[in-house]
Amino acid sequence: MIIIATWGAHEIRDALNLQIRPDNEQQVHWAIMLGSVAYIGLLALPFVPGAEIGIAMLAAFGPSIAPLIYIATVASMMLAFTIGRFLPIGALERLLSLLHMTRAAALVARVAPLSGEARLAMLLDGHSKRAVSLGLRYRYIALALAVNTPGNSLIGGGGGIMMIAGLSGIFSPVATFLTIILAVSPVPLAMIFLGLRF
Repeated sequence: MIIIATWGAHEIRDALNLQIRPDNEQQVHWAIMLGSVAYIGLLALPFVPGAEIGIAMLAAFGPSIAPLIYIATVASMMLAFTIGRFLPIGALERLLSLLHMTRAAALVARVAPLSGEARLAMLLDGHSKRAVSLGLRYRYIALALAVNTPGNSLIGGGGGIMMIAGLSGIFSPVATFLTIILAVSPVPLAMIFLGLRF
């Protein structure tokens, strides 16, 4: 996936043949801004392999684009989280029922009227398996790991994971923002400060 995405990004870069000259600086600026907005929107969608696209863009355009990729990735993750915060939880219950996941649908129906803290308390009341309880207690670390796990597009990708995190109501927006800032930083920061290249 990364190889194909990198090849595609190189082809796009070569096809655009973006050379900044005094007569086309404005067009190049608009192309970069439009590409950034498209990147943010694409990464916020569930099941899109966000990390792979970001690495492919870093490989194609080099360290100079790393700050923009970093900011766009954080923005897209927080956009997905915010969308999740405003989605009605009843929609998740209906989706789970449609997929014949009756136990999950029943759990969502039980937690739907509760506040975020009450939901967390109910999930931690001792009936959960130890791994689930541990994941809930250290949910921000679990979120950072889930967003960074290679191949996470199989479980919803960064956008899907963040949307469900927002929908769950057990993640604070500020703490989530700080978690995402740290979670997506290693590769871009390595490129910016260490000159790492793919």
